[in-house]
Amino acid sequence: MEDYGGNYHLYIDAVYAVFERDLIKRRPKFGSHDLHMKFHPLLQNRAYTFYHLTHKGEIESERELDLRRCERIVWVKPTIANVEEWNLKFWRQTRNGKSRICIQLHVEDDADYFTILDVRANYVLIWTAFLAEHFHEKKKKEKEYAAWKKENKGKIYTPDSLIAEIFNELNKKQGSPDKQTIP
Repeated sequence: MEDYGGNYHLYIDAVYAVFERDLIKRRPKFGSHDLHMKFHPLLQNRAYTFYHLTHKGEIESERELDLRRCERIVWVKPTIANVEEWNLKFWRQTRNGKSRICIQLHVEDDADYFTILDVRANYVLIWTAFLAEHFHEKKKKEKEYAAWKKENKGKIYTPDSLIAEIFNELNKKQGSPDKQTIP
């Protein structure tokens, strides 16, 4: 923000330009899967996913701009695209009945960056990303990962195998035997 003289509008336009370059014009892949975004409802004439990547808060209509998220918008694409190359932890989450994938990027001694993907029946959305600001946030995620690994008996997943498993499960839940399931 300092680089833009404290001018919010110039700053947020610059952050959106990075978002547009990295996530709209040259979409990242998670494994072999192109990632999509939620565009509607538009907020301040910007894609809804941008709002989730740059704002924080539990209540959707009351989310607040988070400068730390804005500063790290450039981390979203490389975190997703380099999961296997960088040997990043990633796992399945269930939030409010939704199937999600959490990716953990270790960045500092006590801080980690988390990127969340939302898996639907036949596509994957970039949902949000954030820097764990408190030690307990990081520990909570590490416990979640450990529990998931234990539940899956240490099975090794690739991005494609995890998405395929979730796609198959979601399609079965929807009662779509005629839909092609991903092997």
